[in-house]
Amino acid sequence: MTTSSSSHPVVNFSEPRGFASKLKSGFKETFFPDDPFRQFEDEKGIGKVKKAAQYFVPSLQWLPHYNLGLFKYDLLAGVTITSVAIPQGISYAKLASVPPIIGLYSSFVPPFVYAIFGSSKHLAVGTVAACSLLIAETLSSVVSPKDDPTLYLHLVFTATFITGIFQAALGFLRLGILVDFLSHSTITGFMGGTAIIICLQQLKGMLGLAHFTTKTDVVSVLRAVFENRKEWKWQSAVVGVIFLCFLQFTRFVRQKRPRLFWVSAVAPMVVVVIGCLFAYFAHAEKHGIQIVGTLKKGLNPPSIQFLTFDSRYLPAAIKTGIVTGLIALAEGIAIGRSFAIIKNEQTDGSKEMMAFGLMNIVGSLTSCYLTTGPFSKTAVNFNSGCRTVMSNVVMGFCMMLTLLFLAPLFGYTPLVALSAIIMSAMLGLVDYEAAYHLFKVDKFDFLICMTAFLGVSFISMDVGLILSVGLAILRALLYVARPANCKLGKLPNSNLYRDTEQYPVATNTPGILVLQLGSPIYFANCSYIRERVLRFIEEEQAISQSKSDIVEHLLLDLTGVSTIDMTGIETLAELRRMMESKGIKMGLINPRRDVLEKLMLSKFIDLIGKESVYLSINDAVETCRFLLQRTDKQNGDSSTFSDVL
Repeated sequence: MTTSSSSHPVVNFSEPRGFASKLKSGFKETFFPDDPFRQFEDEKGIGKVKKAAQYFVPSLQWLPHYNLGLFKYDLLAGVTITSVAIPQGISYAKLASVPPIIGLYSSFVPPFVYAIFGSSKHLAVGTVAACSLLIAETLSSVVSPKDDPTLYLHLVFTATFITGIFQAALGFLRLGILVDFLSHSTITGFMGGTAIIICLQQLKGMLGLAHFTTKTDVVSVLRAVFENRKEWKWQSAVVGVIFLCFLQFTRFVRQKRPRLFWVSAVAPMVVVVIGCLFAYFAHAEKHGIQIVGTLKKGLNPPSIQFLTFDSRYLPAAIKTGIVTGLIALAEGIAIGRSFAIIKNEQTDGSKEMMAFGLMNIVGSLTSCYLTTGPFSKTAVNFNSGCRTVMSNVVMGFCMMLTLLFLAPLFGYTPLVALSAIIMSAMLGLVDYEAAYHLFKVDKFDFLICMTAFLGVSFISMDVGLILSVGLAILRALLYVARPANCKLGKLPNSNLYRDTEQYPVATNTPGILVLQLGSPIYFANCSYIRERVLRFIEEEQAISQSKSDIVEHLLLDLTGVSTIDMTGIETLAELRRMMESKGIKMGLINPRRDVLEKLMLSKFIDLIGKESVYLSINDAVETCRFLLQRTDKQNGDSSTFSDVL
């Protein structure tokens, strides 16, 4: 900033930066807002290599300082989340229409990958219900999991591979901005709608139905339930209700006594164990209660040879991979950040994307399907007192022992027990309080939420998501095309200028109109800004009580204008010509660097004069007031001279 001879600060009209400099600055702010390279500035040689390795492989930061004191907490947390991972893995594999053993495989390899590349200390890796159901819904439209289970499973692996490539690419290119289009309102509605349709689909297991629909919307599911009412088995329903009541009771205990969180955490495992014992000794199959079936011992077999890129099925696999990848990223990153905030810690969104991507790439090659950071498992991990991501490693080893020695025992798990576990988990995802809060605070956000909820519930998951995101983008475009502009007035006993509608006590200076523009000025909103400025002037002229109150100076506060394009510059030039024809002088207040540089390069500053560009509102108003007083004095002198003549 330059200063005048009286040391009064003035606008800095420095030479505009070159194209390369502006491109570098814009690229950095867009893709590297956290400035990750600042940590390398003071390092040299080996130190820089070490810092780079720690940046790309976060485990190298905490592992050298790891000790037994931390491990005892992570050991307890890892064992606890394993008790959640086993029933969830089998249950969600059922939702995805893949063999139950695949769900167990998916809790073995991915945790090790995340432990190396993940940046969240509290996130617990595993499969999630929403993505599991979305995979089944999308892929079953091209290949039936019943008619051709082998091809269907291969497509699941392929979709997971595509998810991994997509997520890793977003992380590498630092395009996490795409995930930001899934707003909180969209996710709330999507998860609520998904919970409803998942709960309804579990009626198949609860009632012991053999025939069911492959569609997911509420109407189709309810129609299938009642059309096949002859297949209802009361024995299965009774067992299911008992299990569900037990699970809900443990959730109630956790809410009333948070220290007893472990009761709710181990409840699904208790249901599975009791269900297995019941099915084995009571010969449940003979009484119409279906069981999981054979589960083979052994670790994950390689599945790279099963990836299929047949042109007949590839579009469905790509669609599944991208949509589920975005949802998994949004859920996993949001959950990781939520628990990090509680501990006043930070997670790196780009690192998380890379970790999720690598996790799913490796998983797709080792007989796993899509994994991310589920809320329920992460909450258990956090409440169990985990200190580092080592709890995921502990869970991985526990799952390895399960696969090697205990897997066949879980083959006796009743399907009705899995349905009860899923229903209990899903009931907690319908966030009524969040929806009501949206309704009270922002009706449009509530509309976005309900669009996702109703779209997922009554049409399909992907259509509901697209409709909600589309509505959110439409809202963003409306904000851009119809920006907030306001008239400013001076607050009494201060030099502050604020919106006169928000602060009715703010007063206007006669003959001077100060307007604040609150958004970038470019082709999408230029016409609106021009018309709005003209309307402000007309309104000001309409309420004028005397000739002295007629607007003679128009001041545009550009503090909130972050950028401007050529259409915007032409609009300002057009406004100036219109003001000139009305006898109104136009001035600009505090244009930002990028805006000022473009105005200088376009010769607009030469057009209005540097003396018409001000550093602050107070400076502009005082200058205009001085000009008005001088004009009035000159007019007064002229009038006196005429009288003498």
